[in-house]
Amino acid sequence: MSRSVRTRPEGSGQALSEAYDTALLDLDGVVYAGGNAIAHAVDSLASARAGGMRLAYVTNNALRTPDAVAGHLTELGIPAGAQDVITSAQAVARLIGEQVPAGSRVLVIGGEGLRVALRERGLVPVESADDDPAAVVQGFGGPDLPWGRFAEASYAVARGVPWFASNTDLTIPSGRGIAPGNGAAVEVVRIATGAEPQVAGKPLPPMHRETILRTGAERPLVVGDRLDTDIEGAFNGEVDSLLVLTGVTDGPQLLAAPPQHRPTYVDGDLRGLLAGQPEVSVEGDAFRCGGWTAAAGAERLELSGEGEALDGLRALCAAAWTAAGDGACELDAGKALARLGL
Repeated sequence: MSRSVRTRPEGSGQALSEAYDTALLDLDGVVYAGGNAIAHAVDSLASARAGGMRLAYVTNNALRTPDAVAGHLTELGIPAGAQDVITSAQAVARLIGEQVPAGSRVLVIGGEGLRVALRERGLVPVESADDDPAAVVQGFGGPDLPWGRFAEASYAVARGVPWFASNTDLTIPSGRGIAPGNGAAVEVVRIATGAEPQVAGKPLPPMHRETILRTGAERPLVVGDRLDTDIEGAFNGEVDSLLVLTGVTDGPQLLAAPPQHRPTYVDGDLRGLLAGQPEVSVEGDAFRCGGWTAAAGAERLELSGEGEALDGLRALCAAAWTAAGDGACELDAGKALARLGL
């Protein structure tokens, strides 16, 4: 993928599952939400796998172990083993292991996923700031994480102990809506100490490095629902990406995306892996995809035509991103998106 400014979604004459050797799939909002499989995910992933595409599940959620994640996927009808799961806990454990001696104690603020990943790196999880830790690591601990854990982190960080975070996602999707994520918890410790953690998870390079080391992917495709983690992570790793609209990102956010948040491809759900992607063509100052034509007017994005709503959205992306250049589009898109039901 070129690091030049993307001004439109790309097309593909091949099914994406044929054009790329490995799908690096986010989980929450892409494969499942609230523990339940998202519509079309199970069948789409089965077809991609049967066609020879490797599936790797890449999550910023550091709470569960790879074994637990793989077990959950298998229960949903998506066969997976622990080797198919890459977590931000693994990425941050590698980052810590490169900076402290083997056998060092690490204060854990989070769940079992962090503890398992640290042990894999020869590090010793501890529970108190008084256990003489060489580092502090913070990861998503779920809704039942006691408030006192943030105090333990703050005591150690205030003493100068190096602080690491698995990720800084402010929110996480759930079956009931959008809930606070690990980034919100990191803010608590940042406010208390004034310190800044080293962060491993998407969209930062340590997480992308972890996925490539563990999968051996040569032509990876990042598949995600978040612009500021999945898509920016692909941008930072200089690989292609597919945004699916089953999670956090909606139409207005996509149209307003700055360059580092613009996906290579856009589709409604994981069925997008199994098909080619339509081209967006240029017609003067307008952009056409399928039966839709989009252009940037003086104050708003304009859309005409009919057909598949996703084609209209792709055309609108081209108009918005071209108008914005290396910034974010500020034109009113309300009427155009309303025509598409988005």
